Amino acid sequence: MKLQILNIQGNFTKKVIEFNDSLFSKKNYDHSIYLEIKRYLLAQRQGTHKSKERGDISGSNRKLHRQKGTGGSRKGSIKNPIFRGGGRIFGPKPRNYIIKINKKTKHLVKKSIIEYKLKKNKIKIIEDIQLNSPKTKLFVNILKSLKLMNKKSLIVVEKLNNNLYLSSRNLKKIKLLTISELNSYFLLNYLYIIFTESSVKMIHKLFY
Repeated sequence: MKLQILNIQGNFTKKVIEFNDSLFSKKNYDHSIYLEIKRYLLAQRQGTHKSKERGDISGSNRKLHRQKGTGGSRKGSIKNPIFRGGGRIFGPKPRNYIIKINKKTKHLVKKSIIEYKLKKNKIKIIEDIQLNSPKTKLFVNILKSLKLMNKKSLIVVEKLNNNLYLSSRNLKKIKLLTISELNSYFLLNYLYIIFTESSVKMIHKLFY
């Protein structure tokens, strides 16, 4: 599979990146993708939730009334969960939600998602973007030339500088990431992936 590199005006150049179809995964990695996305989302949880149990409530431990003879149910202190302001039974406690997945599995998941996007023609490659000052208009023009305006697009660059970040941060449906920040969740969550020339060469070395 050959992909022509576009310039920032959206026109095809003579440069070509070739992906070897014979190296594409023949197996189905849907379950691995599920596990990796689950791992990523769980890792975003802080796990600091906590409710107060009987031992955490401030108040007297005095028994409210005698055990028998009142005609009512037996009760302990005012911290009893049946009372308003009492402790909560089996409430949430701080915990760590992180689960672990093998590096090989993570690698295979990224590779399979990129291959799926390649087959569906959802990947585009442009020349490296060099900015001397922040220009959001440049990114807008690139998206218009690629016919990706108002479509969820992930732009992957080799190195991120401040001008690139400032130029793209106001565009709601655009996410700018470096190769080191790239993960399966963003690859799957965005409809189109735009690789710069230098970043796609690194991807090509990693997977092919």
